[in-house]
Amino acid sequence: MLLALLAFPSCNNKEKVKKPRVFLDEQQMIDVLTDSYLIEAELTQKRSSGTEVTPLQKAYYDQLFEHYEITDTIFQENMNYYTYHPDVLERVMDSVMNRFIKAQQ
Repeated sequence: MLLALLAFPSCNNKEKVKKPRVFLDEQQMIDVLTDSYLIEAELTQKRSSGTEVTPLQKAYYDQLFEHYEITDTIFQENMNYYTYHPDVLERVMDSVMNRFIKAQQ
């Protein structure tokens, strides 16, 4: 799911990616990504203990999307949009990381 974060395309391609019909603003993306990272951390922990996580992964993400009243497609479209706007994505990711830092203090 979050592999899209690893690909930062060039800024020259901004014209190719239109704003999604259902647009998640920066705060909404921060919220969704924070929760998705928590899901990924839980799944990683379960994998390391030998638990099969495929059914859990679907259930967790289904709950996430239901909570935010979005679909997997809406999330993917927004990730694609933000990936093509790395300056904005960087702000979003900084905010996500700051949440985790504050939570550890």
